Amino acid sequence: MIMMSDDGPVAIVTFENPPMGFMNMEMVKELDRIVAAYEADDNVRAIVFTGGLPNVFIRHYDVGEIVQAGEFVRQSGRSADDIAEAARAETDIARLFDRVDRMGKPTIAAINGMCMGGGFEFALCCDIRIAAPGPYTIGLPETNVGIFPGAGGTQRLPRAVGEARALELILRGRVLSPEEAAQLGMVHWVETHDLLQAAINVGKDLARKAPAALAAAKRLVKGAMDRPLADGLAEERAAFMRLLVEDDDSMARMQAFLDGDGEIA
Repeated sequence: MIMMSDDGPVAIVTFENPPMGFMNMEMVKELDRIVAAYEADDNVRAIVFTGGLPNVFIRHYDVGEIVQAGEFVRQSGRSADDIAEAARAETDIARLFDRVDRMGKPTIAAINGMCMGGGFEFALCCDIRIAAPGPYTIGLPETNVGIFPGAGGTQRLPRAVGEARALELILRGRVLSPEEAAQLGMVHWVETHDLLQAAINVGKDLARKAPAALAAAKRLVKGAMDRPLADGLAEERAAFMRLLVEDDDSMARMQAFLDGDGEIA
């Protein structure tokens, strides 16, 4: 269901769930184990996620499985409030998506085909999203089948494209071509050459940088919208000084620059 490989310090995770390329709970649990292992592996400095089926990244979450889950909880005898509170605490898919979103290592989605619903919600957790050109769609069409994005889409898409644009896209269930998605900021760019190699190259570029600095920068940027500016600036100052005190790699890189052995760009 999921294939793993590596190119130097860059791990490559390839989704293969034939015939349709849906995400389901089995895949979620397997992916959570894989990501946790890479998170703990110091040899892995960046992770690329891509699709293994023709023209599919992750098509979307398996709607049949969602219906089955709804029927199961309806028959459980538990109140709606009780079920909602349990979901508020955590779900398997939330744990996976939050792990990818918050992990200190950079993550890159190499979107090479259909990427909708839960598939795009997963891509939104990645730090960088690169799309291949092609006749496929990207977005959150859940309202077209009677639900709404429930795995982070209502929260992460506004952070990527702004509240007004996210509302229009989510309420209408509108999906876009790769080029349209890039124009709105849903993906960072459309790669017209070798998508996977481009993603690996980005990963290798990131792998050359001080890992503690990248982890701190990622954490600060991703938390910037969740707190007042003054609090964020204070946290940034504290994290910067902690890096200087604790991270020998960062200090060595700056000294190499001063000695003429390094470069700043």
